Amino acid sequence: MKPAKTAALALTALIALLHLYIAWFELFAWTSRGPVVFETFPPELFAQTTVMAANQGVYNAFLAAGLIWSLLIRDPKWQANIAACFLIFVAIAGAAAALTIALKTGMVQLLPALIALALLALSRRNAGA
Repeated sequence: MKPAKTAALALTALIALLHLYIAWFELFAWTSRGPVVFETFPPELFAQTTVMAANQGVYNAFLAAGLIWSLLIRDPKWQANIAACFLIFVAIAGAAAALTIALKTGMVQLLPALIALALLALSRRNAGA
């Protein structure tokens, strides 16, 4: 396997793990960890938004599941296609978070997804050469 493809898949795996953590955080630790992570928000906000956070957690679990699924696909073309699809979803979620919550919050999702997408594109380009 080419270095760009290996790096893209390794980063995809790390992004999947990040989204599993985010899903756990939003589903199960919103009121305990939320005030620590989002220290600029009023602490009483977290108890009031538990259901909303859990809903977001489900979406993050879906992102993680899609990324993990992409890693299990044997056909290189379809693996790259599915990985790219879910990485684009992650990048969009990161951009939305950067615009609506905090730049730092969104960049944690957006930048790794963009790097992984660039590595996937590079590996496709090199494969065609």
